[in-house]
Amino acid sequence: MGGDELREALGKNLKLYRLLRKFSQADLAEKANISLTFLSDIERGNKWPYPDTLANLAKALDVPVSMLFRLEKDTSTEYRSAMHQFSRDIRKCVDEALETVFREYQV
Repeated sequence: MGGDELREALGKNLKLYRLLRKFSQADLAEKANISLTFLSDIERGNKWPYPDTLANLAKALDVPVSMLFRLEKDTSTEYRSAMHQFSRDIRKCVDEALETVFREYQV
């Protein structure tokens, strides 16, 4: 696995575990003591973090550093699960917002 593949795996896994923890990028950046811009660059595979930063990210996500480098085929089930949960959360928010509107305007 080359450097580009490692950066891509890191970025995808950071996003995966961030979504599983229901963290925004801002939440994770704050917990890992890095800038939001830097985290965004890491997730997109544009920047490479120092080892201490990797350790801070892993600690904030409550995963071992090695989990941040798992290949996509190893995390696809977890990713689908995270996306499924994310979709349910979005639907719930929309349903609650619509209920509020209907209640207020008695539609």
